[in-house]
Amino acid sequence: MKVDILTAEIGSTTTVLSAFISDGSGKMKFLGQGEFYTTVNEGDVTIGIEKAIDVLKHRLNESKLDYELLLATSSAAGGLKMTVHGLVYDMTVKAAKEAALGAGAVIKYVTAGKMTEHDLEKVLEIDPRLILLAGGVDYGERETVLHNAEMLAKLPLNVPIIYAGNITAAEEAQRVLEASGKEVLVTENVYPRIDQLNVEPTRKIIRDVFAKHIVKGPGMDKIYSIVGRNVIPTPAAVMLTTELLAEEYEDVLVVDIGGATTDVDSYTSGDPEIQKILIAPEPLAKRTVEGDLGVFVNAKNVIDYIGKDALMTEFNDFEEIIREISPYPKNSRTETFISRLAKYCFETSIRRHAGRIRQLYGPLGRVEVAEGKDLTAIKLLVGTGGVLTRSKYRWEVMKTVSTLSRRYNRELLPRPEVRVASDKHYIFAALGVISTVDRTVARELLKEDIEFHDC
Repeated sequence: MKVDILTAEIGSTTTVLSAFISDGSGKMKFLGQGEFYTTVNEGDVTIGIEKAIDVLKHRLNESKLDYELLLATSSAAGGLKMTVHGLVYDMTVKAAKEAALGAGAVIKYVTAGKMTEHDLEKVLEIDPRLILLAGGVDYGERETVLHNAEMLAKLPLNVPIIYAGNITAAEEAQRVLEASGKEVLVTENVYPRIDQLNVEPTRKIIRDVFAKHIVKGPGMDKIYSIVGRNVIPTPAAVMLTTELLAEEYEDVLVVDIGGATTDVDSYTSGDPEIQKILIAPEPLAKRTVEGDLGVFVNAKNVIDYIGKDALMTEFNDFEEIIREISPYPKNSRTETFISRLAKYCFETSIRRHAGRIRQLYGPLGRVEVAEGKDLTAIKLLVGTGGVLTRSKYRWEVMKTVSTLSRRYNRELLPRPEVRVASDKHYIFAALGVISTVDRTVARELLKEDIEFHDC
């Protein structure tokens, strides 16, 4: 049997392989999926991909499986470790962070203002794979970004540096950095004017750098021997799918609960009335990563947050369940417990992603302002990740979004009438990477994948 597209989502724990085939009329459809443990410890992730193909063949009852194109996303290498350096934390640094997170990078260190020798020591200690230098609106302050360029030029690190700051300082900063042997990638300013974010050009460069450096991750050196196009970060792929989703359903929110993290992607401008009192700009497409919220690797964190005593009153076999937690629940009792952890991850990650209403006091008395991402205009929330696509409790977890805004009425959360859906086939990452090859095909597959549920 030959399929048109295979996609491999290489995660920290498992590798998920999805197959897509033309139905004969030119329309692509999802065929099936195979999984296997990610074989980073074996020093070669292609072993896990081949094992996942074997599982897929078994599920399709096929002895042979060929493919026209194999695409891949990855988070197995821990993402693209980077540092971010800007001028004012709430302005250019924030914009740079938004660009990095939306591209699937892992930000390890952030500085605002002029860098110090201590900052350089921290960067060396982190040993990033990429550095992002920003600062100053276009035609505005130049001194800080040029100072930071001179500081970064002293680093004995051979890693790319993206310049996404004041356009009038770009040429001089590039000259300073290249004189010390650094590779410099100049792009548009992430914060070109007051109250304007411009993060997409930087996101694209970060994705491109990831594709080039993915082979340096543990076990990834053979990946391009079987993959036909650039490997992109799994979180970036999910963001691309979120943008496709917004083309069809407008204001959307995607929650991805995994074993190690819970990621939230939103695509919305928010309510126009909230925009009038927003004190700082937010990107149209925003991603947050909650590195302490997960239902396997970080299950202990979630248990601590909920409270062990509280969970023991709900689960009298708590100690036994704890011993049996795995990426794949072994029985219904364990699945029930995992769904309880997932509910906490779901609600907490959305609340952390959302902004809030604050009251300030000034010469004219008390005024209300909004800060952070406004989710009040969200029309559709889609769950993805293992729990929110495969658990029999997925709707029970996701329906709690309808009560969030009532329970936390000072936070800019989705309203009760928000629709809820699931990534039926667990292919959001797959669709994101397919969209880099054929956006139309990805959009049509997405329409077929969305499974709606009325809360």
